[in-house]
Amino acid sequence: MDLLNTLVDKGLRRELPTREEALAVLATSDDDLLEVVAAAGKVRRQWFGRRVKLNYLVNLKSGLCPEDCSYCSQRLGSKAEILKYTWLKPDEASKAAAAGVAGGAKRVCLVASGRGPTDRDVDRVSETIEAIKEQNEGVEVCACLGLLSDGQADRLRSAGADAYNHNLNTSEGTYGDITTTHTYADRVETVHQAQAAGLSACSGLIAGMGESDADLVDVVFSLRELDPDSVPVNFLIPFEGTPLAKEWNLTPQRCLRILAMVRFVCPDVEVRLAGGREVHLRSMQPLALNLVNSIFLGDYLTSEGQAGQADLDMIADAGFEVEGAGTTTLPAHRAESGGGCGSHDDGCAPCGEAPGEAAPGSPEVPAARTDLVAVRRRGAGTDLAPNA
Repeated sequence: MDLLNTLVDKGLRRELPTREEALAVLATSDDDLLEVVAAAGKVRRQWFGRRVKLNYLVNLKSGLCPEDCSYCSQRLGSKAEILKYTWLKPDEASKAAAAGVAGGAKRVCLVASGRGPTDRDVDRVSETIEAIKEQNEGVEVCACLGLLSDGQADRLRSAGADAYNHNLNTSEGTYGDITTTHTYADRVETVHQAQAAGLSACSGLIAGMGESDADLVDVVFSLRELDPDSVPVNFLIPFEGTPLAKEWNLTPQRCLRILAMVRFVCPDVEVRLAGGREVHLRSMQPLALNLVNSIFLGDYLTSEGQAGQADLDMIADAGFEVEGAGTTTLPAHRAESGGGCGSHDDGCAPCGEAPGEAAPGSPEVPAARTDLVAVRRRGAGTDLAPNA
């Protein structure tokens, strides 16, 4: 297929595809799916070999968020029956992190619900980072605390944080349909603050919220321009009790096409398969390892993932290997320059495509699999052992 040959050549040169080429990946048929995966896999292996980086989430403060993000089980007004608790103490968070590190995680992601941290919150997280680093030599720590105020990114960096996560989630044109309590520009500004402080930026998206192909391309092109080192790709987990509980728009095939498109647009960035993989990719998860070079181990913030050992078995059975602590994740040219998806030779412009418009010839979306959404009841904030 000429399209795929062109995209492989561009990916190996770190050259940005056109919007039309990115849209064409999403419009490919299921009959061509393995060819799409194989093509994007060539780009993945060029920059990351067969390594898979493991990341582990610790939810420092669960639920009770004042923001109204429609996709989130922790949002204002959420009726999802999730765990709710206030800040974990540094020793509790460090113990949770140690379970993930023991399971093979190279990076620990510290997440707290809320609009953004107070200065006291930054102090708490700083103490937690120091405790984790003291007990787990060589571990990377990424903080995800919401919108940052002036100087907070510098303080986190001084405390030992390596990275900061703040996702764009969806396109700028549709952001107001998902969240009203803050803006897309607020999110972009927080990523810029993290980068200015010398933190490795982590910013990604959520697919499956009813967006169009054009919206997906818009947000991924915006991420390319924003220059994060890591791009997590989440697939919406439609929690009962949230506004998007009925949005079951994804098939395993669609998920793989989205991951391939992200890899072609950001060829040398850490593409992370994040929340929702078990729910939407299901038995096709191993194929996704040909597209991504990073996953979360075990459970997520408020939902359960598959068993940590099952993740490790999947990686080994698919012919990949867990990335060791002594290995630099990013390719040399990115690690030396401080990161970025590649050159900034194109931006993104809204396409105006109607939300929810499907690619021609797409199969009907199957019935909702609500049985696959399991609320987390173990690990941080409970007396039960975590899944790692």
